[in-house]
Amino acid sequence: MQAQRISKPQDLDAAFAIRREVFVVGQNVPAEEEYDAHDVNGATHYLARAADGTPCGAARWRKTEAGVKLERFAVLADYRSQQAGAALLEQVLQDVDATHPGALVYLHAQLPAVRFYERHGFEKSGEMFEECDIQHYKMIRR
Repeated sequence: MQAQRISKPQDLDAAFAIRREVFVVGQNVPAEEEYDAHDVNGATHYLARAADGTPCGAARWRKTEAGVKLERFAVLADYRSQQAGAALLEQVLQDVDATHPGALVYLHAQLPAVRFYERHGFEKSGEMFEECDIQHYKMIRR
């Protein structure tokens, strides 16, 4: 698996298609909640590809008043547990560290993903909450 920052419109289309499949179709997140103004203004997007080049994961990050927020991490079901998420997270953090050294890095992790982020240096902060009827924890990079 490899992940890289998106620079071509067709790669952004692939990332949006992955997010639609994972969040809108798979988790019943309303499309108007999944896609927002940050998608076209302010966020840096990433695409993961399997060894054969097939797009299989997506993510984005953006600068906020609180620090740098990692968002919209999605991996297609057939590619889970194959390091696509780890490849995305590693590339995103590498770029964030280069662009905003020392910034607070945080995210809102769905309950099933908490252990993944803990293994990659994040810790829960605060109580569980819901976004789009899905349980989350705010997590901060140690």
